[in-house]
Amino acid sequence: MAVALFLVREKGRPDSSWRPYIDILPEVTDSTIFWSEEELLELQGTQLLNTTLGVKEAFSRMPGESLALVPLADLVNHNPSITTEGTSWEVRGTGFFSRELVFSLQTPIYVKAGEQVYIQYELGKSNAELALDYGFIESRSDRGVYTLTLEIPELDPFYGDKLDILESNGLKETEYFDIVLGQALPPDMLPYLRLVALGGTDAFLLESIFRNSIWGHLELPISRANEELICRVIRDACKSALSAYHTTIEEDQNLRESGRLSPRLEIAIGVREGEKKVLQQIDGIFKDRETELDGLEYYQERRLRDLGLACDQDEIIFWE
Repeated sequence: MAVALFLVREKGRPDSSWRPYIDILPEVTDSTIFWSEEELLELQGTQLLNTTLGVKEAFSRMPGESLALVPLADLVNHNPSITTEGTSWEVRGTGFFSRELVFSLQTPIYVKAGEQVYIQYELGKSNAELALDYGFIESRSDRGVYTLTLEIPELDPFYGDKLDILESNGLKETEYFDIVLGQALPPDMLPYLRLVALGGTDAFLLESIFRNSIWGHLELPISRANEELICRVIRDACKSALSAYHTTIEEDQNLRESGRLSPRLEIAIGVREGEKKVLQQIDGIFKDRETELDGLEYYQERRLRDLGLACDQDEIIFWE
């Protein structure tokens, strides 16, 4: 609020020393934070909608000292062709005891005199994050992301053991897994799911004797029941999420092809289409997994093989 009031005051002063800067500021931005309620309806079902509403609420409570203006730095534009990893900006201390702060920008590409300077705002941001932070999206498929939130329910009878296992492996009770369109699942996602679903006759793996080795076991199928459960739960979650959108992917594609779309509608279509494609991708992965259940090797079979108690046809050898 303090920054906004400052700009309003300086804009009303003809002799303001900030006049040259204020005159080149955009009148509007397409960040979803500034969308009307009607425009936000186009984001129905998306994770971006909930994030936008949360950020707007947070802004209303944010103290003025949490924000700062950095003239000139905000004039450097994003260039999607820059794919160099790394941060394009930094805040560092300078002066005696580094008490003064300096904001610096750097571009990873060569710039000739007189050319416009570009940076990569952030290579790892999804289209939803770009829309929220900057008011634009990109057509690259890897900007399509859906975040799966997984957690150990407190009512789980093995809650304490499972939480201890997670913490021992650098994970938390609640984890957020970003699924990227066209890319494999995050490496810790399947072990996490198997741990969440672990119970019944598989619960012996939660005993302390397995504590140092259980994560390695979880990286492979535990049992048919465990694997079948995670497939069903994830597929049901995908179907539920897809049903929350008010358009299908085909309808979004038809809207885009019709042309004459406002910039904000283009953003909404791009974000929701990307999310739906990722959800379909996740559902497809676990659908294929379901068809493979009978052919997977599970913990007990691996254990028998390691002990030399199973032949190549997985028959148990009984010693007399």
